[in-house]
Amino acid sequence: MVGERRRGRARTAASRGRQGSIERETKETRVSVRVNLDPPLAGAQVDTGIGMLDHLLEQVGQHGLIDITIKAQGDLHRDAHHTAEDVAICLGRALDKALGDRQGIVRMADALVPLDEALAQVALDLSGRGYSSLDLSWAGEHLGDPAGVCLPTDMVGHILATLAAEGRLTLHARILSGGNDHHKAEALFKALGRALGAASRLDPRRAGQTPSTKGRLV
Repeated sequence: MVGERRRGRARTAASRGRQGSIERETKETRVSVRVNLDPPLAGAQVDTGIGMLDHLLEQVGQHGLIDITIKAQGDLHRDAHHTAEDVAICLGRALDKALGDRQGIVRMADALVPLDEALAQVALDLSGRGYSSLDLSWAGEHLGDPAGVCLPTDMVGHILATLAAEGRLTLHARILSGGNDHHKAEALFKALGRALGAASRLDPRRAGQTPSTKGRLV
């Protein structure tokens, strides 16, 4: 009977949809982000003005089975930094909102993802504590079309660290091998999506319970 009640609470939470929305406007950017962890149809609609950033964030929604909508306008006449940073801030905060009290979630997950010659690994814990440990290597300084707005490779780590801090999660990410920077970055964000999707799922055996022996997160 108790188990049935717990499973029922898990189904109810999923049917409501765990969602989070954030809007942020500064003198440098205007960003809106919406996240739904329990969508009827997962995917991503991302428009930041930075083609490669759009491509990477689309991987998170597609492979994490999460619905992500992002619209951003920023001072791209300068460079990609402010826009990419503020998108990561908003995505992290929207994710934190969608997770709510984090009761009943799997909490921890990891993913090892290949893309041709590249191999990336992400392990994360939706612990309520923001922390990141990154081991990323790049052959070049930029990702994307040189004729457009490129994403500096050093921003990839900054995006991940910001996402971890604002999303209140522990994130370990490594590029294990690869020669093509595009492949390495894409494998990394696919791994992020898979790990995030798995960790954020509701476990019917744990419905209504906090996934910690402390009885609370943080």
